[in-house]
Order: sequence, then structure tokens, then C-alpha cells
Amino acid sequence: MRALYDVPAPAKLNLFLHVVGKRPDGYHLLQSIFALIDWADTLHFERRDDGALHRHDSGDALPPDDLCLRAARALQSQSGCGLGADIHIEKRLPAGAGMGGGSSDAASTLLALNRLWGLNWPLSKLLPLGLSLGADVPFFLGGTHAFVEGIGDVLHPISLPEQCFAVVKPQQSIATKDIFSSPHLARSNSVAIVAGFPAHNGSELSGGTQQGFGRNDLQPAAEALSPEVGQALQILQSKFGNSRMTGSGSAVFARVDGKEGANCQSMTFAEGLPSGWVARMCRSLEVHPLRGWADN
Repeated sequence: MRALYDVPAPAKLNLFLHVVGKRPDGYHLLQSIFALIDWADTLHFERRDDGALHRHDSGDALPPDDLCLRAARALQSQSGCGLGADIHIEKRLPAGAGMGGGSSDAASTLLALNRLWGLNWPLSKLLPLGLSLGADVPFFLGGTHAFVEGIGDVLHPISLPEQCFAVVKPQQSIATKDIFSSPHLARSNSVAIVAGFPAHNGSELSGGTQQGFGRNDLQPAAEALSPEVGQALQILQSKFGNSRMTGSGSAVFARVDGKEGANCQSMTFAEGLPSGWVARMCRSLEVHPLRGWADN
């Protein structure tokens, strides 16, 4: 009998994002709420006994620093495991969106191979390995919505009510390094505390500044670099009354309330969007689908 797993890798949205400082090594210090949503890639793993690791879904287009393979190689090396895997990814999440797609793929790879290879590493052992791959990977390993600090590596699990979001990814993507080097990069003057986040209502997305949560500090730089970001924000603002960019973009989202929000999965709003844009209605997840795959 073949040993295999099919696992999801869900995206995240930054409900707000503040730039609150900069480390001596040049990395910016952030504060954000990361919310898990049901837009996800699907990863397929089959165990190999010869130790080889292969991706079979991208052909020559696969970058040499592919996070999924990097995660598999790192786990194999750190554990001394002699097993390998054949890996296929059904890619649904758009690249360059600020939704954490690559980091989520890497986290699901670590969780799946930890089981497939019978390593039984606890979460506390996987988290440092995840951080070595990227600052967002520990969030997807943690399994819950989180108030995030540092460079994205300090996580405080939180609960959020179920919410509906309209998400749009313009065709153009923006390099994160260009965002952080932009003269339009905004910075927050005060540090937030998670207790002040107004998770119970939509005020944090309505353009208000309750407790300072009414913005993404990377958004002005993104709009200056990509007119498509501003265009997408205006489209969502006109339809839903709110809009915000997630992460470093270029995807943007709006919270959908009332009757439309209650019928989230049956709604469509992609008609009339420019060619090459991707749009989807998404619901927040209660927890990551793989939560508990590595014991604490």
C-alpha cells in the first residue's frame, strides 16, 4: 500500500499592518493580524524509499529556491531521514499577492512529511525550521489566527469571528524589496496592543482609525508602484464600502457584511474586472485544517 497524503495550504489576509520600527540588520518591525481564509493550494505527497525529492507539477518553470522543496530538504537534512517524496501542487493561490501562498505551501510540506516519514517531531521543533525558511512560515504551522509582531515571527494566537471577504489580485505583482525601499512607505507612530483590535465589527476596514487599526502601512508605497492596486481598492470600496491591501500586495480585499456576507460562497463579483485579474469570495477559517498534525 502506497504511503501518501493530500493536504491543503490556505492563504492569509493581513487585517491591518503597521510598520513600527527597523532592526539594525535592516529588517522592518511589523505588527499585524494574520487571518486564515479558505482559499488554498492542495499538495500531494507520496513517500519514496530512495531518499529522492521531486516536484512534478511545474516542469522547467520551477525556481531553484522553491520554498516547498527547500522545506522538504531542510526537514530531511535536520532529521537525518533517508526517505524522500514525490510532490505535486495544485496551485490555486496567485503568486505575488501578499497572501502567503509560498509560505503556506512550505508549512504544509513540513507538517505532511513529518507524518509521512514517521518523524513525529513536535511543533516546537518544527517552528525554528519553519522560521529559517521565511518569517511567515511559523504562522501557518501555528494553526490559528494570530496577532503578529517582530519581522512576522512573534505570534500571539487569537480568535476571530467568522467573516466573509471579497479578494482581488490584479495582474501586476510588486517586489517586496521595492515596497520597503519606497519613499512612500508609511510608518506607525505608536505600538498597538492586541486587546485593542476591534475584531467584533467592520470598523477596522471601513477607513476609520479606531485604535489605529485603519490601515496597511505598505499600501501607499504599493499604490505608487502599481496603479492597478489603487484601481482594485477603488472597485472594492465602491461595491462593499471598504477595502485594504493585504501584506505587501498586490492582492486587496474587502469585508462583506449583511446579507451578502451570509451568502458568501454563492456570491460572484468578478464580472467586469480587467483581463488577467483574479477574484474570489473567501470565508475565514476557524483554525488551520492541519492544526494538530504536530503535537505541542
